[in-house]
Amino acid sequence: MAMTNVLTGKYRTTGTTPLDLSSCSKGDILKYFEASYDLNESLFVGLKDEDAFYKCPDRLRLPLIFYYAHTATVYVNKLMLAGLMTERVNLDFETMFELGVDEMSWDDTENYRMGGRFQWPPLAEAVEFRRLVRNRIRQLIEDTPLQLPITQDNPWWAVMMGVEHEKIHIETSSVLIRQMPITMVTTPPKWKYAPASTGTAIQENPLVQVEGGEVTFGKPEDFPSYGWCMEYGQQTFKVPTFEASKFKVTNREFLQFVKAGGYENSSYWTKEGWNWQCFRQMRHPIFWVCTKGCKSSCGAVLSSYSHCLPEHFSTTYTDPEIRQHLENNNGPQNGDLNGNGCEHDFRLRVIFDVMEMPWDWPVVVNYHEARAFCAWKGPEFRMLTEAEFNMIQGGALGDPSKGVTSDPVFHKDPQANFRLTFGSSSPVDLYRPNDLGFHDVFGNVWEWVEDHFNCLPGYRQHHLYDDYAFPFCDGRHGLMLGGSWASNGTYNSRFSRSFFRRHFYQHAGFRVARTLPGAGKSPVVMVNTDVYILGAGVEEKDLTVPETVGLEVVPMASTNRQFHQETEEALAAMLALQYGDGGQNYSKALADFCVEKANHYGCPLQKIVQLGCGTGGVTYQLAKTYKEVIGLDYCGQFLEAAIALQKTGEFHLSKPGVTDSETEKKSMTDDIITVSIPADVQRDKLTFKQMTWVPNEIPKSDLVLLDFLDRVNNPKAWWLRLWEIVTENGIVMVISQKIGKEELSSDLNNKLDLLEELELQFKDGQGQTKVTMATIWKLRM
Repeated sequence: MAMTNVLTGKYRTTGTTPLDLSSCSKGDILKYFEASYDLNESLFVGLKDEDAFYKCPDRLRLPLIFYYAHTATVYVNKLMLAGLMTERVNLDFETMFELGVDEMSWDDTENYRMGGRFQWPPLAEAVEFRRLVRNRIRQLIEDTPLQLPITQDNPWWAVMMGVEHEKIHIETSSVLIRQMPITMVTTPPKWKYAPASTGTAIQENPLVQVEGGEVTFGKPEDFPSYGWCMEYGQQTFKVPTFEASKFKVTNREFLQFVKAGGYENSSYWTKEGWNWQCFRQMRHPIFWVCTKGCKSSCGAVLSSYSHCLPEHFSTTYTDPEIRQHLENNNGPQNGDLNGNGCEHDFRLRVIFDVMEMPWDWPVVVNYHEARAFCAWKGPEFRMLTEAEFNMIQGGALGDPSKGVTSDPVFHKDPQANFRLTFGSSSPVDLYRPNDLGFHDVFGNVWEWVEDHFNCLPGYRQHHLYDDYAFPFCDGRHGLMLGGSWASNGTYNSRFSRSFFRRHFYQHAGFRVARTLPGAGKSPVVMVNTDVYILGAGVEEKDLTVPETVGLEVVPMASTNRQFHQETEEALAAMLALQYGDGGQNYSKALADFCVEKANHYGCPLQKIVQLGCGTGGVTYQLAKTYKEVIGLDYCGQFLEAAIALQKTGEFHLSKPGVTDSETEKKSMTDDIITVSIPADVQRDKLTFKQMTWVPNEIPKSDLVLLDFLDRVNNPKAWWLRLWEIVTENGIVMVISQKIGKEELSSDLNNKLDLLEELELQFKDGQGQTKVTMATIWKLRM
């Protein structure tokens, strides 16, 4: 029975065209918001009962109850930051449902919120939370004066951010529901899958030649539709003549790779890809269904579940739950309940059903599988690059300066399978080719490309969602382009760039490409910045490509400047500042200053949070006075040193440029940096956290010390929530050499009163005297 009780509005099964933000009305925005909110909830109608909401369809993702409530939480959090909403709906929920998970690797330990130990709220409370948020936003849209155009500096941008974020999660949730056991879902009313074929089986996938030339891509700042930060900026490349497949690789094509033993042959796989394959032991793409009991990706209590059961092929369907499901949902698609007409060894799991394999649909795989297929096909084959993908879009794209008509996502009849025209992929020849002869350059399934994900030159991070993209410009995330059948709103825009880890599954496939002999090499972007992972160190990267594939690696530094601080040189400098000859003076002087001002203004000395704790020098000094101390930073190397000091009281670092072998041979103290914390510090008072923004889980504190604005990507993003994390009797202290009351006042004056501004002098790690500004604020009563 469908879970219609999860709806707080209307049931719907199709997406919407995005808004022209230069001319939309309040009525347009309200309809756009309602449609997105409705569609997201409507997906969850397909869960069979409440119990399904608390199951983990993916071992490295949270239960579905999180994703049901998460998007409402993001609306509230962003509207609060923008000042359009002044009171929270439910802070407990807006904390619990704020932070998802982004696993470092396929073999990560399951998050503690995935099992039975974490107590999620009853579904009825989550539904009521969504209802309250919906009503609050309806009122906000009605009451707030609309200023056109809606640009990135306009408060209404936060409304559009919430809507477009929800549209992204419609797709994310559809992938997760597709991974659920078939007995836990039911096909919702009016859900329409695409036809299996257009009538003629696609036996060939010819290569189409594209003449070389210069290509520029990136979204103009003034384009009148919503955009995510990584879409902006501009990149230009010269691309030699190349060939790419007319269609995306189909299930039929990929079957040959499976039958040829492609999943068992390590020579086809990258090192990273083969490590993943050895862990997962895949025999075929994740949504293919066979009879061999293959390991699923489900987590927690579903970890032993397999989608690959003989019951899906049996003439008797001995499993009563599966038989009942198939009877309720009209049996195996394109066949009868006993499986007559199924001539192959595989079926396909779509979001709510298992159907006979639609061989002309594009195959859904991750990056590793796509790369392996290309290597199997021949040494010269590969996927497209981002530059090449932008070239195969063809002449149908207009000049972006002409407005929204240049983006197919705004066309009334785009001739593409996106915004849930169908509730599934579709035959790769269902829609006519573009002027260059390529099918499905928009929609159906995303296309993996060869490039690492990185933001484009000239982009700027938006202060309302500072952690949206830049934490993932690490060389470990792949890039997908073009959108899928489940993409709607601007997520299917010509400018859309999506990023996921290379082992991640989305509704994504690929097409093959090759560079013509003698044409030169096509540029492929790879991030060459070493990224330090807390607790794991620097992960090895492979910045090479096979010589035979005709690609030239363009090494680029991560556009996340914060990653550039993850070096031993930066760590040594921070240790010298906070613990060195002049450093003890710095840490103690700043801590003493904080305590002095707290006493002066009559603040309790109970709890403090330091945003920008570095290696913990100031934090440990403050722990002498405060009963609970939280140190927060984004830098993994800094935090690792702080945590090591908490465990043992000392931290040792070989001086940069001195190898471990040299240190062992010399055993000289001048080759090792050694720091320690005061003996009288109670280490159990301290908690260190790695964060790339200020989440709701940071508790209200009597002193909030913000002192790393001079080294973060987007300072404004760090001061917007200060008023929410300080107690009524507490103070906020901002320390910066570059930012003073003039820059802070436009945002902080809405909620905080400036108590004083003064200059501080301190000595840096080299003993040089520095001058910094300190502004002290108190919550306005």
